[in-house]
Amino acid sequence: MRCLGAESLVSAETAPRQREWRPQIYRKCTDATWLFLFFLFWTGLVFIMGYSVVAGAEGRLLFGHDSFGNVCGQKNSPVEGAPLSGKDMTLKKHVFFLNSCHLEIRDGRLRSTALCVSSCPGEQLDTLEEVQLFANNSGSFLCVYSLSSVNYTQDPNADSLCPRLPVPPSKSFPLFNRCIPQTPECYSLSASLLINDADALHRVLSGILSGRDTIFGLCVLALALSLAMMCTFRFVTSLLVHTLIALVILGLLFVCGVMWWLYYDYAADLSSALDTERDNMTCLLGLAVLSAVLTAVLLVLIFILRKKIKLAVELLRVTNKAISSCPFLLFQPLWTLAVLLLFWVLWVAVLLGLGTAGAAQVTDGGRVEYKPLWGIRYMWGYHVVGLVWTSEFLLACQQMTVAGAVVACYFNRNEKDPPDRPILSSLATLFCYHQGTAVKGSFLIAVARVPRAALVCVSNALRDKQPSARSRCQSRCCLCRLCRLDKCLRCLDQNAYTTTAINGTDFCTSAKDALRLLSENSSHFTSASCLGDFILFLGKVVVACFTAFGGLMAFNYQRSLQVWVVPLLLAVFFACVLAHSFLSVFETVLGALFLCFAVDLETNDGSSQKPYFMDQEFLGFVKRMNKLHGARPPRDRSPTGNEEGTELRPL
Repeated sequence: MRCLGAESLVSAETAPRQREWRPQIYRKCTDATWLFLFFLFWTGLVFIMGYSVVAGAEGRLLFGHDSFGNVCGQKNSPVEGAPLSGKDMTLKKHVFFLNSCHLEIRDGRLRSTALCVSSCPGEQLDTLEEVQLFANNSGSFLCVYSLSSVNYTQDPNADSLCPRLPVPPSKSFPLFNRCIPQTPECYSLSASLLINDADALHRVLSGILSGRDTIFGLCVLALALSLAMMCTFRFVTSLLVHTLIALVILGLLFVCGVMWWLYYDYAADLSSALDTERDNMTCLLGLAVLSAVLTAVLLVLIFILRKKIKLAVELLRVTNKAISSCPFLLFQPLWTLAVLLLFWVLWVAVLLGLGTAGAAQVTDGGRVEYKPLWGIRYMWGYHVVGLVWTSEFLLACQQMTVAGAVVACYFNRNEKDPPDRPILSSLATLFCYHQGTAVKGSFLIAVARVPRAALVCVSNALRDKQPSARSRCQSRCCLCRLCRLDKCLRCLDQNAYTTTAINGTDFCTSAKDALRLLSENSSHFTSASCLGDFILFLGKVVVACFTAFGGLMAFNYQRSLQVWVVPLLLAVFFACVLAHSFLSVFETVLGALFLCFAVDLETNDGSSQKPYFMDQEFLGFVKRMNKLHGARPPRDRSPTGNEEGTELRPL
């Protein structure tokens, strides 16, 4: 990578040609200081990664552990002061709770005694004699290790050392190897049994893991819908756009109606006394209200913009023509998504290591508990910031790559001689010169997102304490402002990346130039840009709505098994991410085209000496758009300034 003030010739030409306006020929590394800061930040992440490997114990979470410091399914080292620790549990791979249907919870943590057993009881055991017979036949001992199986029926303390009777039939959960009761009266507690702790985070994780197959199926459905939407916008026609709008309306009405129907069904169900169903009912009420409001707003917007469908179709055709010159742009989200998934898997693995890093402490009765080490919470915070910043950096690299390819194709007068490998050239230019700009732009998004996430967590934590109406109003206002700031920064970043691809300037200079150009030429394309973004947003709504509808139908049949609203929200979130990943290419190309158009107006006047770079179809679209909105057409200016130049200097 060439950086630290180095300049290089991007074009192979040694002598500029007359009036060939195109991306700047000479480039230098931009925002190198930010790239160095990002390197230092990742040095800290690598340290945390190593610490999680050394101090973490993911086996306690993945394979389960008993109450005496033994991890099931492996040999264990003894813990000082815990006589029942250090046992060989190689053949005992399942976690069994002595009172699985009557869990004991103190201080927000599960205190029920857990043991490692070789198999879970497949039938109900009503007496200690049956427990003893099961141990002799299967070799799975359901009482505390210190009690021999021959003494199950004779020891006076057997009631406290053996499971509470009757022992319900149970099955092992495939991933975490927990023995999950199969009787209906124990269903409401089965999710909490997946992990030895019963706090809110573990409860959510258990609900997600118990519905993992359904979530995976919904993600596949969302992927198929996203590909269908991408093909729809790629080969757009007026009929397809009208069909898309009809699907949006039907999807919104279906999801809204089903949510209200499920809420009233839960409210009328006598079994809603279960904690899981009460949680589901509360979440359903909030989702039903939110879906109703969103449906009403989108229906009003669709009604207002119904007469501009033809303009939207022309706009998408112009965008598709730009993509046709570089069709591999449509595959960029696949590579970005693959890299993001690899990073997220690594991030989750490190998070598990941090979450299980703790010091063993022996309590009464020889039980072992793990207390978090000092400084772990600060590492969690640093790790979360790394997730946001790095994810946004990868997305910024995709935006700069797409913008660079569009810029190279736009500023090319010879249609018979298109740029050679524009995507690879744009990617090479990014990694050699403009990584610092992507780092700086992604940092601004992270600065806006981290406080927003922290405010949401604080608001949720204080919800049970019944805060005043004033504090709730202030919290919501802050959330709205941070959300608005996030959207503005994203728009600013995208325009700055495109300007950097054109001129090779740093982030601040590029953002300032982009804002000036867009403000001067806003009359030409502001409404069209908003209309294009709205049509693309409707495509994302279709994917989210039909994924949510499928999830509602699937999870509705598992009411008492888990808190299924959380897995449903996770599936809808993945659907939104997939839809945004695929359709964001059209948004980036559209934004880059409009900024290139503004630069074209700034540096050319349409005369024979300085003709526009835009083709006749784009120019005709701009004229029709200006005529529709009463804006002035692209101005003819006398050829002053930049007469002999051939490159786009900093504006």
